[in-house]
Amino acid sequence: MIQNFINKHFYHLFVFTYLIGLVFYGTIGFDSIDEICAMILFLMFIFVTFKTSEWYVNKSFITVICIFLFYLIYSIQIGSNSKPAIISDFIIQFKPYLAFFCVFFICPKFSESQKNLLKDIIYVIWGIMIIIGCISVFKPNIFVHTVGHVAYFAAIITSTALVFLFCSKNTQKEKFIFLLILATGLLSARSKFYGFFVIAAASTLFTRFICDNIKFSFKTISLATVCIAIMLVLSWQKMVMYFGVGGSIDNIPKDFIARAMLYKTSIDIFTDYFPFGSGFASFASYPSGVYYSNIYAQYNIDWVTGINKHNYSYIADTYYPCLAQFGVVGVFLFILFFLYIFRKALSLYKQSQQDKHFIIPFLIIGYFLIESIADATFTSHRGFFIMMLLGLTLSESKHYIQTTHKTIQS
Repeated sequence: MIQNFINKHFYHLFVFTYLIGLVFYGTIGFDSIDEICAMILFLMFIFVTFKTSEWYVNKSFITVICIFLFYLIYSIQIGSNSKPAIISDFIIQFKPYLAFFCVFFICPKFSESQKNLLKDIIYVIWGIMIIIGCISVFKPNIFVHTVGHVAYFAAIITSTALVFLFCSKNTQKEKFIFLLILATGLLSARSKFYGFFVIAAASTLFTRFICDNIKFSFKTISLATVCIAIMLVLSWQKMVMYFGVGGSIDNIPKDFIARAMLYKTSIDIFTDYFPFGSGFASFASYPSGVYYSNIYAQYNIDWVTGINKHNYSYIADTYYPCLAQFGVVGVFLFILFFLYIFRKALSLYKQSQQDKHFIIPFLIIGYFLIESIADATFTSHRGFFIMMLLGLTLSESKHYIQTTHKTIQS
């Protein structure tokens, strides 16, 4: 039976991606592991498509594919960079969408025994991360020597907590354990994580309230205002360093000049390359550094350390400036995608009434929106796994509704 094949082999791929493509990614140092996992997932998607007699394909996925093909042709037409650079960036930018839609299409379902085994793995990984986190209080460099980077540590904790919640039976005890696992990430001392933890705690404790009042009301606005205020307080120092808030570029520390210049220049690119942007591999993406884009010289920022031809280590260190490659149309589509996910998750949750079916997608959206301020998590190996988890969560929600004989909104 095709569904049994999907459930068995996707489970193996999911666990492999979690362990090798996320937890031990920085330790092993094999950078192409997420591309390999993406290829396996895509082949599984193709196999299932051919095995499905109705040849059903999600219309939203077809739309996303068409949009990316348009930008591929557009980039080649305007010569945004060399063809190898454009194709490389096309793959990188498309990867997170591939992860979500492929998983959502094949609609895998984990058995209770598979979930229990996954929870056992999670407890072991959590224990290891606690040890690393505690040591980091005295030796901050421990992150580099173990998981590869402090950002990787935070992403491992976030993913581990979300996977645990996915495997849970929606009890209050398990929600508490979820927040406890997530709290380990506070040892990373990343202000972005502090903000994310506030959102996680609020959404976990007030899921029903949020979903029942997901409209403009005094209570909803008040709760959102308090959460945003707390996040701003926790993140203010970073905002000053990244954007020059409350000061000027001259007041930004040397190590953060590159990010500030990327943000500043992206505004000019949005204007000059209206409405479709500067194209693949042209600005603030990894291929634009490897195949050094001439746009940096065009906007006279090729002298900045971290975004020059000989040192481009900061070029892909943030995601929002990268949206300049797709213009204002791309920004609109990026926002539209997350609104699509939010609407889909809320619709499925209202039918399943399983808190985790809303909490996980909601937190994943929040996680990407926060991380994209100063990290390219969305298009990285971390983003790939989390997008797989997003697709898996919505798939389980559909399965749950089907087994309880409820109607699924398409």
